Amino acid sequence: MKKTFVHFLLAAFVTVGFQQSTQAAMISTAQVAATDAGAQARARLANELQRADVQAALERNGIDPLAAQARVAALSDDEAASLAQQVDALPAGGDGLIGALVLIFVVLLVTDILGLTKVYPFTRSVRH
Repeated sequence: MKKTFVHFLLAAFVTVGFQQSTQAAMISTAQVAATDAGAQARARLANELQRADVQAALERNGIDPLAAQARVAALSDDEAASLAQQVDALPAGGDGLIGALVLIFVVLLVTDILGLTKVYPFTRSVRH
């Protein structure tokens, strides 16, 4: 009797670990469009960063273009869409784009220093 009870308990504990609950829900068109818009904005920003004049301006300001591209890749969909809207609102041909990129770089650098992101290796301290 004792052996049967122990086997029953072992079987019960094993099967409890395998039970998983899942939820299925419809995804709204707005959610799909928002995700797509964020990816498109990120791609547009990455294309802007590959322009020769933008890279030259970044280097003049002491910013590595590859690091800036890594930062753009690390943006969330909402952040990328917001930044793309800010870039669209800037006057054409002005230094506003560079200023916006430098501003975003500085904001993301601060978040990296605070430990919220991990893109720049030079912001991490080595602990022994």
